Amino acid sequence: MNGQWLEPILAVLGLVLITLVTRAFFMLPERDLPLPDWLRRGLKYAPLAALAAVIAPELVMSQGALIKTLADARLPAVLCASAYYFWRRGILGTIVVGMAVYLPLHIGLGW
Repeated sequence: MNGQWLEPILAVLGLVLITLVTRAFFMLPERDLPLPDWLRRGLKYAPLAALAAVIAPELVMSQGALIKTLADARLPAVLCASAYYFWRRGILGTIVVGMAVYLPLHIGLGW
């Protein structure tokens, strides 16, 4: 045994420790952490920003490069879904409208 197994085990244990500390950071103190008002207001938008950061590249990129044609089923689907959302403000309807536009264009026309 030359100790090859020690390095991966230490790496995994280190990652576990880092994950536990970062995930439990806000639960460790006994009292609430004081946050400035500007930070408290900004944190309300964090989920929306994270969602946009995940979805936006998926809409404008294909296989790691920007799409080069407007004949991509994702673009009309996003436009129709966005229009529905601003008209009715319903999440389920937005998903249904987006998929109702996307699937025929993608599967039927091969966009």
